[in-house]
Amino acid sequence: MWSWSGRAIERRGLPAYAVRGGLEHVGEIRIGTASWTDKTLLASGWYPSTANTAEKRLAHYARQFPIVEVDATYYAPPAEQTARLWAQRTPAEFTFNVKAFSLLTGHPSKPTALPVDLRPETEKKNIYPKDLAPQVYEDLWSRFLSALDPLADAGKLGVILFQFPPWFTISRSNKQYILEVAERCKPMRVAVEFRHASWFAGDNAAETLGFLREHDLPFVAVDMPQGYRSSVPPVLAATSDLAVVRFHGHSDGWESHDIQEKFGYFYSDAELGDWAPRLRSLAAAVDQTHVLFNNCAGANAQLNAAEMARLLGAGRGEVAAVGGAE
Repeated sequence: MWSWSGRAIERRGLPAYAVRGGLEHVGEIRIGTASWTDKTLLASGWYPSTANTAEKRLAHYARQFPIVEVDATYYAPPAEQTARLWAQRTPAEFTFNVKAFSLLTGHPSKPTALPVDLRPETEKKNIYPKDLAPQVYEDLWSRFLSALDPLADAGKLGVILFQFPPWFTISRSNKQYILEVAERCKPMRVAVEFRHASWFAGDNAAETLGFLREHDLPFVAVDMPQGYRSSVPPVLAATSDLAVVRFHGHSDGWESHDIQEKFGYFYSDAELGDWAPRLRSLAAAVDQTHVLFNNCAGANAQLNAAEMARLLGAGRGEVAAVGGAE
């Protein structure tokens, strides 16, 4: 069962029963943001003055939230040493969700984003998978996944987030690619985010969610501006024992190439309050729910995540406000 509102969510025949004063079962809810290194966040005053190095900033973030989404890996494959440092600088129970490198999702990538020895000889500004020799493509996959080994070995890798492009429509071949992605990544887990409305048009919604459920693949629900080419409706659904919800905001500048215009949105208390019971219902149908705020402009995401954690009782202790001190 799936729901546009989150009021009726079911997984494998196990309903989420609402009871007065709470839910009979609510899985673990982890709330965080889609960045901890954004330049506007650093300038916002959210970090205390003592958090003046990369190591101290990550440590400070990890005291506020139990999970973070790594966005930088979408733009360039990570270095294994970087992932090792992330693992070393965070508590044992901390979780990293990692965005898949753009080229692996079908998005265009800059040739300079690839490791030097894998870059094709081309004058193209952007390249696609078809522009790579087969062995280079395989090597790219191998290096991307092996770079995440330190996180996986430390038990800190949540999911690899595959955010597919707006032209990735519902089709047999695209479903097959999703299965190929999941197989390549095993034993690491993948989560699937769509950006084309065809996956949810009419009967396709049930087909899409049934497909993910059949293969035990976590569905990524999104809250985002509507009416754009990349818009998908805010469907909440449990297709595995893990659910992922990403909050992108409702900026009027969604199609802007300026990241701050695109994600420069602050959720009101009323909006967060409306979402809280829907997230509780979703959490009742799964073992763990990841809630990530991607409205990364200034401290918007951190402040909204902290308020949602308060509403859901999923906080990590004292949460820093802008200008807070350690």
